[in-house]
Amino acid sequence: MLDLHRDRMLEAAVHWGWYAAVRALDGEAGLRLMEKFLRENVPDLAGTPYAAKVLINEDGILSLVERPTGSIDLNNLFPSYLPAPWHHDTRHPPETSRVPGRNFHYEILVDKQSTTQSEFTHFKTTHRPMYEEARLRAGIKSPADKKEVLLVNHKDGSIMEGSITTPYFWRNGRWVTPPVAEEFDIARGSGGNRGTSRRWALER
Repeated sequence: MLDLHRDRMLEAAVHWGWYAAVRALDGEAGLRLMEKFLRENVPDLAGTPYAAKVLINEDGILSLVERPTGSIDLNNLFPSYLPAPWHHDTRHPPETSRVPGRNFHYEILVDKQSTTQSEFTHFKTTHRPMYEEARLRAGIKSPADKKEVLLVNHKDGSIMEGSITTPYFWRNGRWVTPPVAEEFDIARGSGGNRGTSRRWALER
């Protein structure tokens, strides 16, 4: 997953012309730099639910934002496959599969207001007032809350994305996720972020 996180940061740096950041992140050296930075800066918190977000500034300097998070089974973070909804699920996975559990519940809300797609929703930078405001309207007070809000595209009323998640919908016997253009284009896609977990899922 680290390579996908790096790619996302690199794409944003290229888009905004942050050339020092591009040089820092590019190629195998950039990936090694991120790995070394994480090993040196993420505390040993084995068994403790924790989120660490790597940031890079225009000068190519890495920094870290850390916070507690809700407890999620690793099988739900990195599943072998996404099972169908209960009434559609006839598949019997092999014993070695990382089968996501169903014994947890999230409250999912649709935002009451729409959001205009932009460079900031495509790259989902640290400039996130649209996400923060949607979470405020939904009454979400902490990242540990078992609650998520889906942003609505102002252009056509479609679902753009979740405030901190990628949504998937069961349609015609398969899971689909809102379309996202590989390169930023204001006229294409749902307007949401080409996130790392989304890429990870679509490549499998």
